[in-house]
Amino acid sequence: MTAIAAAGAFASRAAFGGRAIGARLQRMQKSPEWQGSHFENPQPIVNDTWAAIVSLFRPDPNAKPKSRPTTVPVEPARFAAPPSSGLRVTWLGHSTILLEIDGHRFLTDPVWSERIGPTGFTGPKRWFPPLLAFRDLPPLDAVLLSHDHYDHLDYETIVALKDRNFPFVAPLGVGAHLERWGVPAAQIAELDWWDSRAFGDLTLWATPARHASGRKFIDDGATLWAGYAFIGSRHRVYYSGDTGLFPGLRTIGDRLGPFDLTMIEVGQYDRTWPDWHLGPEQAVEAHRRVRGAVMLPVHWGLFALASHGWTEPIERALAAARDTGAVVISPRPGQSVEPTEERPQEHWWPALVFSGLVPPLENDELGLAVATARNGSHFIDFQNDNAIPVTGTETTVELTYLLQVGKHVALQPDLQYIMQPGTDPTRKNAVAVALRFELSY
Repeated sequence: MTAIAAAGAFASRAAFGGRAIGARLQRMQKSPEWQGSHFENPQPIVNDTWAAIVSLFRPDPNAKPKSRPTTVPVEPARFAAPPSSGLRVTWLGHSTILLEIDGHRFLTDPVWSERIGPTGFTGPKRWFPPLLAFRDLPPLDAVLLSHDHYDHLDYETIVALKDRNFPFVAPLGVGAHLERWGVPAAQIAELDWWDSRAFGDLTLWATPARHASGRKFIDDGATLWAGYAFIGSRHRVYYSGDTGLFPGLRTIGDRLGPFDLTMIEVGQYDRTWPDWHLGPEQAVEAHRRVRGAVMLPVHWGLFALASHGWTEPIERALAAARDTGAVVISPRPGQSVEPTEERPQEHWWPALVFSGLVPPLENDELGLAVATARNGSHFIDFQNDNAIPVTGTETTVELTYLLQVGKHVALQPDLQYIMQPGTDPTRKNAVAVALRFELSY
C-alpha cells in the first residue's frame, strides 16, 4: 500500500506540469493579456463559488449515460487516402478532434486516459475507451493544445505522444508542462493571441478565447488559453477551445472567416460559473459571429464535468440551430465527416428528459417582466455588444423576454448577469432577455 501511495503521489506531482521561468516567462510578461503576475481576460468572469459547490451534489439524474454511448470504430486505413473534398473531421469525443484540411492533419486536445485529473485513479471517468490506438494515429502536422486544464492537456497522453516526434502548438506558458514531461523544446511552439505559424501552405492562427487556466488551484492564469483558426489553400476551419461568449468572436470572423467548419464547445456549463463556457445557444451564436457555415459541437459526450444531463448540450444546440437556421451536424464519436459534402444529423443518443430548455410559444409570443437592477450593473445589447449602465441606487427596468431558445436577442453575459424572469438570477440559456426598446429579430 505504501508503494502504491508513493507511486500515486509521484504521478500526481508529475501531472501538475512545469512552471515558466527564464526566457519563456519573459515572453509571457510581454503579452497584452499578462496583468502583473498572470493572464487575464479582457472581460471579467463571474463565479458563484458556494452555489457551484452545492451543484456538485445535485447533478441531473442523467448527468452520466446509463450505458456506453454508441460509437464508430476508427479503422486506421480510412486515413490512408486524403478526403475527396479536401476537408474531413473525425470527432473522438469531448474536444479531441482529428482534422484533415487541404493536405494537412492536426489533432486537437488529445485525451486518451481513462480518467482526467492529477492521478490515474480519481477524477471524471470517460464513458467509452479511446477509439484509436496511439500506434494507429496517422502522421500529423501538429498536436494542438488550447489550454492546460486536465480535460484538454492530459499528462499520460502527452507522454505517450512525445516519442512520435509530432510538433506541439500551445498557448504561451503551456510549453513548460510539455518540457517537464519530456517533449523536446524544439518540438514546441507557443503562441500568443493573433500569433500564427505556417505549415507549408496552411497558416495556423491562435485566436482569443474567454476562459482560464491552471492545474493546482494556486496557478490560475499562469498560462494562456486560446482557440485556433486553420487557413488552408481551399478551406478555413475554426476551433473555439474552451470559451465563454465575448465580443472578439466577431473580430475573429472578420479577420479570418468565413469558415467552412467551426468546432465549438457546447457542453460542461453551469449557472454558477456562466462565463467559463458558451453553452448550447451561445455556441450557435458564436458560430454566427465567426461566420461559420457548418458547426460541429464538441466538449460533450465523454466526461461529466458539470451537473447538466449528458444529452442536454446537443439537444439544445440542435434546437437553437433549427430556430436560427444554422447548420449543426451531430456525428457519432469516431465517425469521419466531410462537412462540405455531407451533414449528418442522426439522433444517436437516447431521448432523455433534461432541464433548462424553455418550450417555445407560438408566433414568438413575448411576455413582459419587470426587474430591479442595482447600481453598477449593465444590460447588454446582444447584437451590438453595447453596454447600457444602470444608474442610481436601484433602477426598475421593464424587460421583454422571449420564450424561444436560440433567438439572437438575449442578455449577453460579458459583464454581469441581471435577474431573468422565472429563473435563477445567474441561470444561463433558460430565458432570453433584452431591453424592450432594443428588441429586434
